[in-house]
Amino acid sequence: MTRSNAREIVANLIYEMNFTQDSADAVVDLTMEPVYYDTLGQESAAYAEKPSAQLAYIRDAVRGIREKREELDGYLSKYAINWSVSRISKVARAILHVAMYEALYVDDVPVDAAISEAVELTRKYEDEDVVAFVNGILGSFARDLEKAHGSGD
Repeated sequence: MTRSNAREIVANLIYEMNFTQDSADAVVDLTMEPVYYDTLGQESAAYAEKPSAQLAYIRDAVRGIREKREELDGYLSKYAINWSVSRISKVARAILHVAMYEALYVDDVPVDAAISEAVELTRKYEDEDVVAFVNGILGSFARDLEKAHGSGD
């Protein structure tokens, strides 16, 4: 399984967590149940291969995004000028959370890669207006991150 597929699974799980009070681990565990996962594999190419090396990334990202949700929503509020976070589609918000979380907390993911992957994933689920919106938010977020960490790093 590629990291791109793992990101898509994380975004799907974050989206699903909008509708449940289950813990991050419970949501991941349910998804990884063989019968359930096989059913998902018939519906989406992202689930075609069972994660092995990427399972730790999936679990850590889902946990981390759940724990940092308020912080991530704060960034969304800051960069989604004239939009309340609640107006952003749940799918786009999940994808934005994954990208921002990776940029902030996953050391082996370059910020540019997190943004590029998020834009492509958004394109899979949303129309081009939403893709442009996501790209704009993440571009502003990345510029501020670069300023905060200095361009010499």
